[in-house]
Parts: sequence; structure tokens; C-alpha cells
Amino acid sequence: MTTTIQTQTLFVKMALMGWDSQVKRATALFNTTLSEEQLLKEIAPGRNRGIYLMGHLLAVSDALFTLFGLGERLHPELDEAFLSKADRSGLPIPAIDELRQYWDEVHTKLSIHFNNLSTEEWFQRHTAVSEEDFAKEPHRNKLNVLLGRTSHMAYHIGQVILLK
Repeated sequence: MTTTIQTQTLFVKMALMGWDSQVKRATALFNTTLSEEQLLKEIAPGRNRGIYLMGHLLAVSDALFTLFGLGERLHPELDEAFLSKADRSGLPIPAIDELRQYWDEVHTKLSIHFNNLSTEEWFQRHTAVSEEDFAKEPHRNKLNVLLGRTSHMAYHIGQVILLK
């Protein structure tokens, strides 16, 4: 294995460890640490509720299936309520137990896919960037998206933890 391949493999391993760590933290918050009553509260007066942030993170994670070319999304129906609209938009949202089930389903399946991607595949373009643009900007790859989504999840975990 060349030094470049070894370095890339190390980068992928570190990124996956970071992702897995944040998913584990969020899962613990949503499934055991916080009660349904706490998840229905606003993070701060006039701000998002815990349930909204849970649904938001879930929808963002679910979108990775198509963004990475891993297949169809499991719950695209969540987009309107949790990505397109603000909290308390009046749109119906699933119950917390249903979101918990979806959370486990999406993240379990993503984990399987992520662990089956080769190092080379992590450095390939995602579906939202054209081949022409990727040739000019090779940093617009799957691994970079995963790093961004990991940071995004960590940010919202920092908000949700205020519900404790």
C-alpha cells in the first residue's frame, strides 16, 4: 500500500469514527436521555423544539443515500416538515417513537453502506456535483460531505443537550 493510500485510508477511518461518535451521542439523547416531554420543548423561547431537530437531523442523514449514490431514501416524506419548513409550520409530523424507529433504521443502513465503501469511493464525487465541476474541485467528494454532516449533527446535538 502506498503512502497516499495509507493516508487516505486513515482519513476515512477518522471521519467514520467521528460520524459514528456523533450518531451515537444523538441516538442516546433522542432514545434514552431525553423524555418525550423534553423533546417537545423549545431549546430556548421561540426556538426549535427537540423533536424538530431530531426530524431535521434524520432527514439530512436520510438524504445521504441518494447524495452518495447508495440507493433510494428511506423517508423522503420528512423533507417538507423538517427541511423545507420551519418548526411549528402546521404540517403534521411523526410521533417521537416513530422518529426514533426511523432514526435507528436510517443510521443502521447508512453504517452498513459507509463501512462497505472503499477508500477510493470516499474520494469520488457525490451526485450533487457534475463530473466537470468535480474535475476542477476534487474536494467536493463524499468524504468532505460526511465531514460537513458530522459537524452539522454535532452543532444540533449542542442545542438539543440544553433540554436536559
